[in-house]
Amino acid sequence: MLWDHVIKNGYLYTGNGFEKGHLYIKDGKIAAISQDELAGEAAEVTDGEGLYVCPGFMDTHIHSRDPGPTYKEDFYYSTQAAAAGGITTVFEMPNTNPPINNVENFEKQKKNLAAKAHVDFAIWGICLGDANREDIVPLHHAGVIGFKFFWGYAINKETYQLMYNYKDGDEGVIPPLSDGEVYSIFREVQKTGQILAIHAENNQIIQRLTEEVEASGKRDYEALLQGRPNLAEEMTIQSGIALAKNLGTRLHILHVSTGEGVKLIRQAQADGYTNITSETCPHYLFLSNEDYERVGPQMKVYPPIKYKKDQEELWRGIQDGTVTVVCSDHAPHTEEEKDGSLWDIPAGMCGVETLAPLLLNAVSEEKISLVDACKLLSENPARQYGIYPQKGSLQVGTDADITIVDMKKKHTIKREELHSKSKVTAYDQTPITGMPVATIVRGTKVMENGQIISQPIGRIVVPGGNERDGSSFQLRSIGDL
Repeated sequence: MLWDHVIKNGYLYTGNGFEKGHLYIKDGKIAAISQDELAGEAAEVTDGEGLYVCPGFMDTHIHSRDPGPTYKEDFYYSTQAAAAGGITTVFEMPNTNPPINNVENFEKQKKNLAAKAHVDFAIWGICLGDANREDIVPLHHAGVIGFKFFWGYAINKETYQLMYNYKDGDEGVIPPLSDGEVYSIFREVQKTGQILAIHAENNQIIQRLTEEVEASGKRDYEALLQGRPNLAEEMTIQSGIALAKNLGTRLHILHVSTGEGVKLIRQAQADGYTNITSETCPHYLFLSNEDYERVGPQMKVYPPIKYKKDQEELWRGIQDGTVTVVCSDHAPHTEEEKDGSLWDIPAGMCGVETLAPLLLNAVSEEKISLVDACKLLSENPARQYGIYPQKGSLQVGTDADITIVDMKKKHTIKREELHSKSKVTAYDQTPITGMPVATIVRGTKVMENGQIISQPIGRIVVPGGNERDGSSFQLRSIGDL
């Protein structure tokens, strides 16, 4: 047997721990796993001594601005950054220009991204209410990974782009959707059996309180939080949970930022509503309002980073399983755009490259275990979005997507070393212990020791395997190879 790649003597993820062994790759798949060396030669050998061999990490929430304002970022750069950070699969958000609001735009986006992808990728579909209600089921059949609804945002009537600073009376826009239209979105997505993911902020609360704060003349970070309070997220999550309970929709709460949100989701799950899930992001786990004086406007994101009490509840949510996914919400802007008044600059920053290192550092600090990190970054999202075990596992016959981790490796995040077009990050000069040292996508090593060593090879991932692309996914034993 000629193996394409053998990883020897590594600690291999088993789902509930790690066991020392050898992993063999053939034709982009995991061909064998053994504690004893198997006969045959290998085209490539990686010495895994002292290293942890993890199922390929994923980032389920990135905005690459492609197509759109690609002067900020594009998919070539964002997936290069992903690979550099140990990520083997990304989920691209649908608020591009044009948005992924119908099958035609989805098919165009598949071609656009495939030519630039250093890692595998999935594509979200967008929900715009009645404007694309009849496109939801066709998008499901076409292969979107799930559906996103930007709750509370107005929409440009001509381009269907989101309006981030909408005010009552603005012309040429579809105002934030009524509760009736939101009900229809939940009902339509429920027909597909796929996830409906929501950006949970109540626009009416934000508009009224922002007007009051602006009238007061306050412009500091606390004023920003007064204008976008915890209540705005809490109210929207409450509404979403009520609709999901009534209609049976698979509801996923994106970038949870408040303790109140965690408690609502925990209670719904305790009541037996397993169709309700949630995620959070590193900036909510590792930053709070207390960091603004040190970090500055770089850390402005929506929903905004809240208080220590929220951070603590989010960690409790991770530890008890209320929050099952950690992702980056990678949303770059240029240095010039982020250099200004807190109230005028856009929300968002780079995150895909620092996602895994920050979580691995949390392992070193004993906030979570390495098994927890593998579940949060790989197994849980793969199961949740219907791509397990093709992704998110180290099983024979599955895609050889692997992140190799050195838990002893020390590193300092430096903005100038990031692989994104934009270098805007809240984590510049953050010390890290525990780093991805190799990223392998379907058997091809894309990153080694922080350096990109491969051209774009990424392919689209769809729920249920690659049947829609004509290649059947099937588990195989060693004897079948």
